[in-house]
Amino acid sequence: MAGGDIENRGGGAKSYSNSINDSSGGSFISSSTYMIDDTEPQWTSWLVPVFLVANVAVFVVVMYVNNCPKHKLVGKCVARFLGRFSFEPLRENPLFGPSSSTLKKLGALEWTKVVINHQGWRLITCIWLHAGVIHLLANMLSLIFIGIRLEQQFGFVRIGILYLVSGFGGSVLSSLFIRNNISVGASGALFGLLGAMLSELITNWTIYTNKASALLTLVVIIVINLAIGIFPHIDNFTHIGGFLTGFLLGFILLPRPQLGWLEHGNIPVRTGLKSKYKPHQYVLWVASIVLLVVGLAVALVVLFREEDGNEYCTWCHYLSCVPTSRWDCNQNN
Repeated sequence: MAGGDIENRGGGAKSYSNSINDSSGGSFISSSTYMIDDTEPQWTSWLVPVFLVANVAVFVVVMYVNNCPKHKLVGKCVARFLGRFSFEPLRENPLFGPSSSTLKKLGALEWTKVVINHQGWRLITCIWLHAGVIHLLANMLSLIFIGIRLEQQFGFVRIGILYLVSGFGGSVLSSLFIRNNISVGASGALFGLLGAMLSELITNWTIYTNKASALLTLVVIIVINLAIGIFPHIDNFTHIGGFLTGFLLGFILLPRPQLGWLEHGNIPVRTGLKSKYKPHQYVLWVASIVLLVVGLAVALVVLFREEDGNEYCTWCHYLSCVPTSRWDCNQNN
């Protein structure tokens, strides 16, 4: 065994409105909530800061390519003193960012391009794009608060895998259910980290103190973030897909050895323990591998066979948007 977009969707420029979901609520889970075995080494977090810098750098490149003054009357661009880095008019993008056409050109998630044009790389590139400054700040704050603590405890390899695979899983589920809009943002990856925090707490339940309060707090944070996703212009399928992927990966990548097991050539010392991990951890590990591999394989087959996930689940569209008298959800599909 191995030792929250925030998401924006929209088919056109106006689709950016009301599309911020602040996943930074995960920051309320701190390492002080848990009892950690002092014998475990603490890693230095460097990958999460690298991810942060990469996201910011990509956004700068996107704004450079966007070049609002070139395709808009100069007077209509926001923050004109920034020159080609100025933002699109707020009525088109209230998040202070580029146009939807620029995001499409640079790798936004779009069903037609992924499936019909065979541009599967968009399932990954969309994770690094953001719709605006507000969108970027919300995601990066969430990444700092959630990611750094996890990397310090589990190392850059496991957290890097968690981040990237969860983002991919969120993109796949989104593409299965939403065809007519584009999607950008790191919400799938961030929700994957939240999902991994939950499964890590469950699989390592016996070594923690304050476990009930930690579980309750974490569940409340996750439920609130997912609930926000039922508003229009928010891609909750990416949230759900990222969360489920990260939840399963947490059982695979984040189990801790039993208390009393000291690693010295993988031999237990003065404990009488015959196994490094408890039986339930092995069961969860195997079950999660099977579910993750089968789930992603089936989802990808269905996606590239050009089948619509809504035909298999006629009520699932309510998971991403619940229509009311105040808004219509048709443009979310």
